[in-house]
Amino acid sequence: MNRAWIYVMLTCLFELLWVYAFNVAAAWWHWAIVVVIIIADFYLLSKACETLPTGTVYAIFAAAGTVGTALMDIFIFEGVFSLAKGLFMGLLVIGVISLKLADNKGGNAQGKGAA
Repeated sequence: MNRAWIYVMLTCLFELLWVYAFNVAAAWWHWAIVVVIIIADFYLLSKACETLPTGTVYAIFAAAGTVGTALMDIFIFEGVFSLAKGLFMGLLVIGVISLKLADNKGGNAQGKGAA
């Protein structure tokens, strides 16, 4: 696995950590930790964008945050699951996978034309 993809996975994990922390932070030092996590998160996001297409990285980052936050709300914070939520989370995942597949095809076509 390429280092950039590890950065993508870490930035998705850090995003979920700071979203969770927003819900549980109570003291000033909790918020200080949140700020450190957010800074680390955006650093990892920028590192991933150095070698991977920015649109793909951001789509994965945003979708993982959206789906992860919705699932966190349901399973940790006792939110309500609905068929519509499940459908739209699935649609987000399908969209990100489709974007990645389309990006691969576009990259191959550009590589052939440049040679």
